Amino acid sequence: MANSGLIVPGALQLGINPLQIKPGDMTRCINVTNDQFGAKKKRPGYTTYLGTVNGGYVYDLLNFTQNSGTQFWNYRNNNGTLYYSQQGTGAWTLCGNGTFTAGSHIGVGTLEDTLIAGNGVAATRHTTNGTSFTNTTAAPIASRFVDYQNRIYAIGTANTMFWSTTGTPTSWTGSDSSSITIPGPGKLLDIMKVADRVVTTKNSGVVHRWDGYNLFDLSTNLGFTSPYSVGNVEDYRFGLNRLGVFGFGGNKPEITSNPIEKIIYNDAGEGIIGTTFDNAPGVVHKYEYMVSVGTVTDDLTDETILNAVPTYDYQANDWMIRTFANRPTAWLSYRDTSGSQQLIFGDSAGQCYTYGNNALNDNGSPIEVVMEGIIHGSTLQDKKWSFFRVMFNPGCEAQVQIAISDTFTKGRKNWVNLGQAIDGSLDYKFPSGSRGKFLFWKIIESSRNSRLNFYAIEFDAEVISH
Repeated sequence: MANSGLIVPGALQLGINPLQIKPGDMTRCINVTNDQFGAKKKRPGYTTYLGTVNGGYVYDLLNFTQNSGTQFWNYRNNNGTLYYSQQGTGAWTLCGNGTFTAGSHIGVGTLEDTLIAGNGVAATRHTTNGTSFTNTTAAPIASRFVDYQNRIYAIGTANTMFWSTTGTPTSWTGSDSSSITIPGPGKLLDIMKVADRVVTTKNSGVVHRWDGYNLFDLSTNLGFTSPYSVGNVEDYRFGLNRLGVFGFGGNKPEITSNPIEKIIYNDAGEGIIGTTFDNAPGVVHKYEYMVSVGTVTDDLTDETILNAVPTYDYQANDWMIRTFANRPTAWLSYRDTSGSQQLIFGDSAGQCYTYGNNALNDNGSPIEVVMEGIIHGSTLQDKKWSFFRVMFNPGCEAQVQIAISDTFTKGRKNWVNLGQAIDGSLDYKFPSGSRGKFLFWKIIESSRNSRLNFYAIEFDAEVISH
């Protein structure tokens, strides 16, 4: 009985029985992005963005764009010290009154051409010129801010949510400024605006919604554990907690990360570790959600990923994993003076980087691509393997490997290198006697300057009836 077919690349899938994996879905999908529907390509690289300053850990990257839409500043929080870059191209410069508290994150909110900032420890401050901050008289000490109904809302030290005077983000003692205590266990962790409502989360996971008059308990404990992991796609938020990556549209959080659950937590205890859940930085850029979680190992393939960045493609509804040569500690997606959306990130050594813009490597380091999958033919019977073909772009430097095995055990896969697909197509005829239940395939590419587009696999086998 013949068993053959054409397989196009799919998504990363670690959440179901491997024998239920659809043809083309992968057990490893490292450092790729979606191209045309049903094709994968190597992810973009990155180059340095401006220079270093004091060499400190980059906790936050922030943006203040004025109402004119033509003037903006990017900021970096280097271990509690705030620097600005005018128009995103000027050299990093220390902000006036920009020294906060070492080891703390800084949050910001914008209203009426005023940026308000705080870290929950030092005095809350504001700026109208983008370069120098002034202590905001009577403002609460706060670390997270959001604008809503022409006010700034703020949280920070306990369970109280504050709001400013209407239309005046620097006034917190006016007749219509006030506060409310958010009930339930835990300390306030984050505040955001979703579906035209203020939403608060606590470190216990409790979530509330506020419409300016009434407070609603959303009766869930699945709030995001890292306020820095939250990204926004069309007013729909993604963020991390200890059960996975969840989406939130204003009602109940919805889990999206089942396909990569084994990377988040697994029986071997080699998923995301400890306080990473509380501090992991995330971002949405051009419909991709990325969150930096450090080194992880899934317990299906038993493969370790350094500086892992799980990535969700909102448009294609699939997951992949990226690994950067420099682990991101903060992200910022912003619009530059030409109207183009740019993505920058910082690292623990004090350097920032621009992601994309046709970069083919990670600031000189190769981008190591790995794609791996299984062909099982929907049967556990042995197969006589006869033919295997892979299609790429001409000029790529991908290496192709295959392994015939009767188990999923990593140590039992005897990988055979089929060579490099420099011409764009690689054909392989199996030697006589090539027999086994499963055919594992792997694509590896680690060049500094070559592109990689992966289009399809074709195979031919004969099921051996017993």
